[in-house]
Amino acid sequence: MAIDQALYTARATSTGGRAGTSKTDDGRLAVTLSTPKALGGDDGPGTNPEQLFAAGYSACFIGAIKAVAGRQQIRLPGEVSITAEVAIGPMTGKAGAFNIQVAMTVSVPGMERAALEQLVADAHEVCPYSNATRGNVDVTFAFA
Repeated sequence: MAIDQALYTARATSTGGRAGTSKTDDGRLAVTLSTPKALGGDDGPGTNPEQLFAAGYSACFIGAIKAVAGRQQIRLPGEVSITAEVAIGPMTGKAGAFNIQVAMTVSVPGMERAALEQLVADAHEVCPYSNATRGNVDVTFAFA
């Protein structure tokens, strides 16, 4: 599904794949990449695409929670935090292919559980990462 008009476009260039580098055109992000041992790599000092995806999705999802809360005139009590776990493995039913799954643990201290669950469900409908992965990636939520 396309967007009507781009509000912002990020641009990054990667070289060397999982054992290379990635950097943005504005210089704000420059990372060394290393392949985890579990994926056949040397477990070097760099980050990896799954860690970058976990950081991006969790940060974006907090933005979606804040946007939805603002529209619904819900005052968020305390600091919002999300821990995202991104797992990679062989894709079921598609030989040789891989996929990811995401488990997010959402913490909004002091917020009533039922209200938080509804807020997260609403945010999951508007978050760009959620919309991009819906139907392709299993995403689950837990609450701290």
